[in-house]
Amino acid sequence: MARFQLEQLRTFRAVVDEGTLEAAARSLILTPSAVSQRLKAMEDAAGQILLKRTNPVRATPAGEAVLRFARQVRQLESDALRELGGGREGPVVPIPLVVNADSLSTWVLPALASLPVDARVYFELFREDEHHSTQLIRDGTVMAAVTATPEPIQGCSVEPLGALRYRAVASPGYISTWWPDGPAFTTDSAAPVMDFDRKDDLQGGFFRRLTGAELTAPRNYVPSSGEYAEAIRLGLGWGVLPEQQCLVGLRNGELVELAPAHPVDVSLYWQRWKINSPVLTLLSDAVRETASRQLRQPDQDINEKNS
Repeated sequence: MARFQLEQLRTFRAVVDEGTLEAAARSLILTPSAVSQRLKAMEDAAGQILLKRTNPVRATPAGEAVLRFARQVRQLESDALRELGGGREGPVVPIPLVVNADSLSTWVLPALASLPVDARVYFELFREDEHHSTQLIRDGTVMAAVTATPEPIQGCSVEPLGALRYRAVASPGYISTWWPDGPAFTTDSAAPVMDFDRKDDLQGGFFRRLTGAELTAPRNYVPSSGEYAEAIRLGLGWGVLPEQQCLVGLRNGELVELAPAHPVDVSLYWQRWKINSPVLTLLSDAVRETASRQLRQPDQDINEKNS
């Protein structure tokens, strides 16, 4: 990589974060001309364009590598200042991480809450489907991710966390309206389905595994985990819910499981930058420990079969 000065990296990061040269100049207490000159010097040193001058500004593929480097330098600088100040000095730098909506609503927040207050660890959470979240690591937006991708991204380490188990459910009222003779997963069914958003393939994947066919029923889309679960309880459609969101409803009769022998397990992984950051290590430990209790582990099904 070309040699960049620390102030240049700070400027590059600010421009991407703020979206425009003018906003970055205000945050850095510089003139827009000074910001532009630093960016030009970086692109001259790199020998290629690093930023797309769109609104908002976007990093080019080469710029994504610079952005990752700039964020890593900022985190290492923050860690060093914390150590020099006994953990009490230095800028507060939130750790950006990306999490899928169901993990965010079920087990990730308890993991973050388990960190000691005096560690002064702060976060910027991004929400993205677990099959698409790694792009935010690649482009330098986040430092870590809960993802369904087991292959490590370049410059990252990866470890399995366990599986989030889902169950296909519907409300009793929905079943009496659409399936009076019992759940019928057929390709010509007009019974509406609940999807989180247009990236959500949990229901489609469940249907394909059960029938070998594509799901063509009408869709409702509710892109919020809590409201999605509530929509199913209100009878707007059938869908798959994490066990943490549906087991109580199954026990009290508020929900009915549609295919008890066919749960859906989504394996999750923790991807993080390979930098020697005590704060990032502390966060990784908390995520790993909480996942070991909240997610299904490889030996859990074996123990259940033997019991």
